[in-house]
Amino acid sequence: MSKSELVVTPVQECAGSPVVRPPISAETAGSLAGMFKALSDPVRLRVLSAVAARADHEACVCDLSEGIDVTQPTISHHLKVLREAGVLSSERRASWVYYRVEPAVLRQISAFLDVVTPQEGR
Repeated sequence: MSKSELVVTPVQECAGSPVVRPPISAETAGSLAGMFKALSDPVRLRVLSAVAARADHEACVCDLSEGIDVTQPTISHHLKVLREAGVLSSERRASWVYYRVEPAVLRQISAFLDVVTPQEGR
């Protein structure tokens, strides 16, 4: 095919959809990424679930190994990761440590997931 016979298809302009809310900031993305990283382990999800399953959303470290086939030091490691990510808080009471779900953090994660979830009908 010679150059004179070459057919060029015109490029169309990008017709992106309008922005309806600002994207999250770099700071918020970093914070959420840390939380998602902490929650990305199946054992940590089970530990969080075990704490959240309690009536007052808190549990003693001694109660958390039931049904999770890892050693107590491993449970403690996962609790530390969740605490450092802000998903759980802890309080020492005598010789026991109690862990509590941080509702504000879970609301932040939930709000982010709600924003990025496509609405039905689109």
